[in-house]
Amino acid sequence: MRRERRLAHKTRLLDVREAVEEQMDETTIPDERLELLFTCCHPALATELQVALTLRALGGLTTGEIARAFLVSTEAMKRRLSRAKAKIKATGIPFAVPADHLLPERLVAVHAVIYLIFNDGYRGRIDLAAEAIRLGRVLTDLMPDEPEALGLLALMLLQDARRDARFEGEELVLLEDQDRSRWDAEKIAEGRLLLNRAIALRGREPYVLQAAIAALQSARSIDWRQVAALYRELARLMRSPVVELNLAVAVAHDQGPEAALRIVDRLELDGYQYLHSTRAELLRRTGRAEEARTAYERALALTPSEAERHFLERRLREL
Repeated sequence: MRRERRLAHKTRLLDVREAVEEQMDETTIPDERLELLFTCCHPALATELQVALTLRALGGLTTGEIARAFLVSTEAMKRRLSRAKAKIKATGIPFAVPADHLLPERLVAVHAVIYLIFNDGYRGRIDLAAEAIRLGRVLTDLMPDEPEALGLLALMLLQDARRDARFEGEELVLLEDQDRSRWDAEKIAEGRLLLNRAIALRGREPYVLQAAIAALQSARSIDWRQVAALYRELARLMRSPVVELNLAVAVAHDQGPEAALRIVDRLELDGYQYLHSTRAELLRRTGRAEEARTAYERALALTPSEAERHFLERRLREL
């Protein structure tokens, strides 16, 4: 009976796949995985749920990895995914490739999925980062006049250009300590070219702003005041405490650690490892060693990455 039920279930899946493939043959999207991203990102669901479900189904990410991306617990993300699946079943949301004129309304979620796949790959899974960049290229070919698609691809290239310099052995290397001769000059040049195209198309949205920040950070001498100004605009658009944390890092370089601590200490991100590691670095720079130790230990407890653990352990030994 179990075998028969499995056979019936898989037969239904095959019927769905064949139906989707027939529709895909008629779409202008030139890549099957990108087609599936647009298919999964259905606007009947909240954008956050579109992104989470698509990451789970197609992105190669576990529920725990998706939970970390959304700054929630694994159990909370499991409940969100279950509710989303129940809504799809109850409302009969169709699993179908959208018509061309409907693609723009799904772009926000598709961009978010691609960038979150890249981010997870940037922390160590090179295959995921490379796949995200490939999808970004296909998306810009599909929509060459879409500034946010250009900005997203520029951002990924500019960040990925620093990959080889981010680690020394098994330890993380901060931006200011990286060996710039190990940065990929071709990716930086391509990223800047894409960013210029996005700006020429009047792109002023989050991915274009983030790409502009990454471009400034790839310069030989970083203009931290301009980086901070761009982060302030990004924070205004996104209303995100994570963006404000990045703003604090730029402010620390421009105005000093005390000014940055005033930003960090008002953020409600207790479960976010980078809040504590950033706060620890700022406290260390102000000479508040015991407070820095507590913050480093909290960051260490939240960090799954071995490279980041080695870095934090070294910082603790140096106090």
